[in-house]
Amino acid sequence: MSDHDRGTRVTVVVGALVRGGRVLMVHRSPQRRWYPDVWDLPGGHVEIGEDPRAALVRELREELGIHAEVSGEPIARTTAHDVVLDVWAVHTWSGEPTNLAPEEHDDLAWLTPQDLTGRALAHPDLPGQLRRALRG
Repeated sequence: MSDHDRGTRVTVVVGALVRGGRVLMVHRSPQRRWYPDVWDLPGGHVEIGEDPRAALVRELREELGIHAEVSGEPIARTTAHDVVLDVWAVHTWSGEPTNLAPEEHDDLAWLTPQDLTGRALAHPDLPGQLRRALRG
């Protein structure tokens, strides 16, 4: 049983990787239990006792094969029900992002906020989050 199923508060961290005026987005696999078949930012759950920045570095390494430098504060925080979602702008990393988690994501794309129009999104504020990441 996951923390989500038990009703305890879950913290999720995602990274907006910025390159060339675009942000890397992932398309969640249609088979995913939570938020299937939508575009989202890469990341995942913070483990108990884990620092959120360290969790994002771990998640980006596991999902994309990169080593990200995560610093500062989140550019956005959303709280809904039992989930806290922190969004971090990531401007520096080593390695080329590659889909190492095909069971989680079936596509990766570098997108602008305008590119999100008409796409199914995991969160309605994703265009705003991309704009904030691109500004900073």
